[in-house]
Amino acid sequence: MIRVVHADDHRLFRLGLAELLRAMHGIQIVGTAETGEDAISQVRSLRPNTVLMDVLMPGMGGLEATARILKSEPSTAVIALTECTEVPFPAQMLKAGALGYLTKDVEVQELEQAIKRVFMGRRYVCNHVAQELACYAFDASVESPFEILSNREMQIMLMVVNCHKVRKISGDLHLSPKTVNSYRYRIFDKLNVSSDVELVLLAVKHGVILTSLKPLPAGRASELRPAIAG
Repeated sequence: MIRVVHADDHRLFRLGLAELLRAMHGIQIVGTAETGEDAISQVRSLRPNTVLMDVLMPGMGGLEATARILKSEPSTAVIALTECTEVPFPAQMLKAGALGYLTKDVEVQELEQAIKRVFMGRRYVCNHVAQELACYAFDASVESPFEILSNREMQIMLMVVNCHKVRKISGDLHLSPKTVNSYRYRIFDKLNVSSDVELVLLAVKHGVILTSLKPLPAGRASELRPAIAG
């Protein structure tokens, strides 16, 4: 029996997917989570053999959660199930150890096929994402500066551009504020930017936060206006 935990911050999507999974032969939904932290807790307590993981969630998010789950439970099969198709995300999730990558618009039959294939230890990437990865690998004109970031740097970058303060990032990732700031400046250096605002603009330019960017607080929004206008 394939025992599945599903992590996604949208309640209606979790409820709907749970009903679909219950109708699949040989697949049992044993738990759901709405944050990366919840997903780690569910895996520890329920011991599923498969996790369906959204990439962008509150808190540490799916990338960091995947890395932590596989560090403590390396036999768990993780499948990213997300709206994120931009090149950095599939590459980073697969680098973190996920065996599968699916977008949320896949057919039910493909979802079932992916779960069963990954349960057997084989990779499964949906066709659209596979094409994006292939284009990135073989087309020199397709570039994403975010690909050079490590998994931890990518997670911190996503939290920074979503307006998370250093203290919150340090709490969610269990790092000291000093370490978080060290990562921030390392990210700035790698991406050749000098501030959080420039980092946001670069992320928007390369489509990294089209689905994840939250409204900026009033003060931050005023910072962006002159930069965008210029």
